[in-house]
Amino acid sequence: MTRKRRRGLLIGTCLVVLGVAVGLVLYAMRDSIVFFYSPSDIAKMEIAPGQRIRLGGLVETGSVKRDEGTTVRFAVTDGAKVLPVTFTGVLPDLFREGQGVVTEGALQPDGTFKADNVLAKHDENYMPPEVAAKLKEQGVWREGDAGGEVTAQ
Repeated sequence: MTRKRRRGLLIGTCLVVLGVAVGLVLYAMRDSIVFFYSPSDIAKMEIAPGQRIRLGGLVETGSVKRDEGTTVRFAVTDGAKVLPVTFTGVLPDLFREGQGVVTEGALQPDGTFKADNVLAKHDENYMPPEVAAKLKEQGVWREGDAGGEVTAQ
């Protein structure tokens, strides 16, 4: 076997191994590539109780109930479905009804979501300057009220 042929065989073998490795990684991540699931997604999927996931949506208006200590019960909705959530701990300052939220935790056998981490999302009207500039180029933008923020129409 010549040096050129051995080098070609080595490169080909490395490419095959790399392709298999990338394929295995993508296969393993097929269900967890999304950042979070909405209540509608969870209703459609068959998620085993105890499996860790992220739930995202809006805190349903009128659903926040404070139990004894630092336990809080609220509901997360995406407009179509509602999922009750229980959280024990200190809520973020931006947490309030009608505001976007992402919770991390596990679905319970009774159908509630037990969160061990709650992340409140900032104002839904905020848009990064790069995205705003792109929308301005396309002619799909309008000025916001405060600080020259740009929001999509």
